[in-house]
Amino acid sequence: MHMLVGLGNPGTEYARNRHNIGFMAVDEIVRRHSFAAWRSKFHGDISEGRLGGEKVLVMKPTTFMNESGRAVQAAMTFYKILPQDVVVLHDELDLAGGKLRVKRGGGHAGHNGLRSIHSHIGEGYGRVRIGIGHPGDKSRVVGHVLKDFSKEEDIWVQKLIDGMADNAGLLVEGDDGLFQTRVAAHMAPPKENKDKARNKESE
Repeated sequence: MHMLVGLGNPGTEYARNRHNIGFMAVDEIVRRHSFAAWRSKFHGDISEGRLGGEKVLVMKPTTFMNESGRAVQAAMTFYKILPQDVVVLHDELDLAGGKLRVKRGGGHAGHNGLRSIHSHIGEGYGRVRIGIGHPGDKSRVVGHVLKDFSKEEDIWVQKLIDGMADNAGLLVEGDDGLFQTRVAAHMAPPKENKDKARNKESE
């Protein structure tokens, strides 16, 4: 069994925060691929389904971000899931909004949710770093991540989430490169298509 974990904070007041883009992403994966209804277990909300022929557990820890590892470890222990079969989807300050990168192993780069997961299961899991941009000053980081996306940002947020949901099976298969390529193509259609559209407009 594989496990996809979306990071965020529980509660309607946090639902559209930049910090909650991991929650948003897994919500769309569950909806798009007709997973089972969410249920509360292991200090989180969980749903089960299949991606690319593989059985997948999706989790949203409800412990608040700083204790995410507690929920992840509890579910992994029950289902006997190995760290290498876990992928965490989370917000990333050091990537521009609308960009993402997949990484396997390595440090937590100061992200409180990842720090908690590291302390419970080690660093051998995968992660999808979803860019939300940096406010430019360290003192403004907390306010930035805990603010809702603007209406302008909502456009690329939905597009990015759609791209991730469409291609989620590739994450489970471990084809990180193709996942990144397809999501990037979804965000920016091939140049020739743009050129064709431009030529049509000028006819």
